[in-house]
Amino acid sequence: MRKHVIAYLHTHWDREWYREFEIFRLRLLRVFDNVLDLLSKNRIPSFYFDGQVSAIEDYLEIRPEKRELIEGLIRHKKLFIGPFYCLVDEFLTDKTCFAKNLELGIKTAQKYGCTDFIGYLPDTFGHSQNVVDILRDYGIDKCIVWRGCGDFPAEFKWCGMNTVNLVRGYFNDIFSMNASLEEKAKFLKKNLDLISEKSGNFILLPIGADHLGIETDIAEQIEEIGEILKEDYYFTLSSPFEYFKNVESNFENFEWNDELRDNSKTFTLQGCYSSRLDLKRKNTECIYALDLVSRFVKQQHESKYDNLIEIAYKMLLQNQAHDSICGCSTADVHRENEIRYKKILQIAYGIIDELKFLNHFEQRRILNLSGRFFSGIIEFESSTKLEGYEEIGFRKGFDPILLADTQRIPVTEDYGKIYKYLAEVENVEPDETEFIMPVVKESDLIVSESSIGNSKICLKIKNEEIFINGIKTNLIDFADLGDSYNNAPSPNDNGKEFKVLRSKVILNNPLRASLKIDMEGEWDIVSLTATLDRNSDYIKIEYDWDNSKKNHMLCAEFVLNNPIRKVFSEDMNTLIKRVFDPTYNIRENLPKTKGVEAKTNTAPMQRGLLIDEEGNNIGIVTKGLTQYEINQNKLFIPILRATGQISNPKNPARTTPAGPPLEVDTLQMIGNANAELYVFFGNEKAFENTINQVYNYLII
Repeated sequence: MRKHVIAYLHTHWDREWYREFEIFRLRLLRVFDNVLDLLSKNRIPSFYFDGQVSAIEDYLEIRPEKRELIEGLIRHKKLFIGPFYCLVDEFLTDKTCFAKNLELGIKTAQKYGCTDFIGYLPDTFGHSQNVVDILRDYGIDKCIVWRGCGDFPAEFKWCGMNTVNLVRGYFNDIFSMNASLEEKAKFLKKNLDLISEKSGNFILLPIGADHLGIETDIAEQIEEIGEILKEDYYFTLSSPFEYFKNVESNFENFEWNDELRDNSKTFTLQGCYSSRLDLKRKNTECIYALDLVSRFVKQQHESKYDNLIEIAYKMLLQNQAHDSICGCSTADVHRENEIRYKKILQIAYGIIDELKFLNHFEQRRILNLSGRFFSGIIEFESSTKLEGYEEIGFRKGFDPILLADTQRIPVTEDYGKIYKYLAEVENVEPDETEFIMPVVKESDLIVSESSIGNSKICLKIKNEEIFINGIKTNLIDFADLGDSYNNAPSPNDNGKEFKVLRSKVILNNPLRASLKIDMEGEWDIVSLTATLDRNSDYIKIEYDWDNSKKNHMLCAEFVLNNPIRKVFSEDMNTLIKRVFDPTYNIRENLPKTKGVEAKTNTAPMQRGLLIDEEGNNIGIVTKGLTQYEINQNKLFIPILRATGQISNPKNPARTTPAGPPLEVDTLQMIGNANAELYVFFGNEKAFENTINQVYNYLII
């Protein structure tokens, strides 16, 4: 029986990747000019523009005269855009930001007249199970995925949603090949036969690839190839929406109610989550800076800032496209990412300072925007010296309130000391302000040159090693033969351990104490600063060093009592369970055949993780450390991964290139580097409490 192939024309559009944004935009103008010409002349029936609207916005900024044509094509269902503003990496965002991506994408798409939407995620490096509920919140009831699916059929129920698995992927440039129609038909049949094994009577065939234009004779080619393959297949050039209508009854045959991160059929490129960790840190800071300013603006009923915040969110979403936030692009692309991050923070903190000035927000007052009661040690600044508070330093600068005053210009005499203080607040109500009072209480902090602790948690140095509540922690350095996409360990490398060289107390007052520990490794010294607050449940650990070594991965190691089989890690602001085989070791399972990506015991995380099982208990919260690995009873968290190529064709962990083999020196992360994490012990409630302390929503 012949099967019906429903083909759709598309291009997958990275705004930036192995070339910079403006260079790719020049290509976009040519590609989309061609598409519009073919659509307007009815040479092709429709075009699916990659499930995002940012490319349309980029195009119309240069070609505003094309807007009327585009709106007409959308209205007549010949051009489909949205629902996303940008195709972001699902594991390197959060729920609020992912929802904002849909909100802005749908609003923009509807502005041009588009009303039909699919949760189109064909090239994300695996899929979060939590995106399905967010899609539903915006009225989307169907989804298309690829990477991360195991041995799945072409249609299945994913967490209750009708979902299509692109069995052979979205990348199909057969019709652009320099080959005869017979050769193209032969090549295409191989792919169709493979898709057919997982499909019913209908087959979905994407025609297009990364940044690829449409062949002007594409309809004629399909017709002629259809004639060659007519015994097995017949073709209709249409859209994914038509395919969904024809396979409605097939989705019930297979259900999957978990995330999609299986790399047995497709590369999921998990090394991205530890590549260019400097970008991940800035991304995390910007996510929560924009969330904070959005809450502040709403609480103050100041809608005049909404458009500016939307501009900042668009810049953030542009940076969250997978090849940008994943650290898999050229040095100039990532320099532009860094500039966008700086602009986002300027907008967020600039609005906060301005609102504090305009609304006469008094100094030494705290506003709690967390939605729950807040208690704890806080830091605040004052341009005047205060009595009764714990002073911990100062900086030189202008008072932010002065800088927000449009009726004054700061002069030399205004440039002075800005003092930094510690204070303790208790039970500050949600959406309420409270005066920061000096508090003097008996401290439970105990500090020495080799330990720091309170009544709940303690860090000790013993025999040149560090222990937190009896759990050993260290720094381990591994060789990395991989690239920006995949970590590739050396088979015989068990890592080089660091040793404690010296330690000293650098802060000791009733509210906070800090211990600086210098750790010596084979190639350099890393300074570790452990900070503990009065009555706190967690210890903050900051690492600082100058990286001088290439092709390696530096990890924070935590040695637990038993093999680790279960980890709860944050995904879209919820804890999800992942199960591991602690005996699996990638070094013993590097692939030998072409087209294989090594299975790993690594996984992405957002703000942190929790291991809560019999004999093992530890929680880690981070700011921009986005990956972890399990090996026996050891938890590894990469704090730096240094590689030198976008895609290394000799990568032993992935036997087929994942991109161009461009050398990018900045991927080696030479120079100053830093990282921070917070260690606690407890259950899910303790995790939530630590998150709310570390990521507090306070305006001070």
